[in-house]
Amino acid sequence: MNNEEVCEQNRLKYFPIMMYSIIMGMGGLTIMYQKAGHLLGVPHIIGTILMYVTTALFFVVTFIYLAKFFKYREVVKKEFSHPVRINFFAAVSISMLMLAIIYKEHYLVISECFWYPAAVLHFYLTMRTISFWINNNQELAHSNPAWFIPVVGNVLVPVAGVGFANQGILMFFFSIGMFFWVTLFAILLNRIIFHHQMAEKFMPTMFILIAPPAVGFIAYYKMYGAIDHFSMFLFNLALFFTILVAFMYKNFVKIKFFISWWAFVFPLAAMAIASMLMYHKTADLMLYYLSYTMVSVTTMVIGVVIYNTIVNIGYGNICVEE
Repeated sequence: MNNEEVCEQNRLKYFPIMMYSIIMGMGGLTIMYQKAGHLLGVPHIIGTILMYVTTALFFVVTFIYLAKFFKYREVVKKEFSHPVRINFFAAVSISMLMLAIIYKEHYLVISECFWYPAAVLHFYLTMRTISFWINNNQELAHSNPAWFIPVVGNVLVPVAGVGFANQGILMFFFSIGMFFWVTLFAILLNRIIFHHQMAEKFMPTMFILIAPPAVGFIAYYKMYGAIDHFSMFLFNLALFFTILVAFMYKNFVKIKFFISWWAFVFPLAAMAIASMLMYHKTADLMLYYLSYTMVSVTTMVIGVVIYNTIVNIGYGNICVEE
């Protein structure tokens, strides 16, 4: 076996579960442009192209990770028991839920094929993650906004689930996500303010703070179709966290590239979608400008993230042992 073959095998061995964050980012971008096509007059072809690109990326990442599972099963088991990486396994089911959302208005059957297994898988991963937290002593230093992924990800289930399941089931998932958002946010705020700063590679996950209220607003709107006090509360919190991370931009502009950079994209896309839905219901001119701003910013950010991802793949900085 030559050195090149050894290198390729090592790349497979260290292929991280966090690669699914790419699908989350691309999925958010796709849904954003689909909504922009309907609500802002952006060409529909952009959303359509992104739909197929995101789907292809999902199957490529899944194929590679399955190859890793069959070849390096013990490594995957270790990853599934890691205090930080376990949270990213829910990115698999979230990616499937996002594909269900993407296809719902185009191919309902395909959407169903993604939604049902994704809802079941995500519920299992929620139970597995919470059980892991309870059965193992967690260090405060391990806490970061990525903890939101497995439990707050439940809020995504009703976004695509309207019409696939009854209101009681959808509200069950929504309730879990909202409860753990509040609970985990209190823990993270304590960690961020009173303890050591997060490691540099986790700094992009600060953007995930935008996602729970933004996706919560979208899910609530999908289930009830109304803009009431609770939905306004969620939207305003999402807007606050968006302004907060913008205010802290100096924290992000000089950090080294990590695959966690993809955490920038999904929350921004969620805020853009929430802004468009709010504009659609209220016709507020400020929300119209906010929608265009969020779409533009998200597009620029993902352009930077994609460029740096490709460059670092070329330099062999991804899929290496930490």
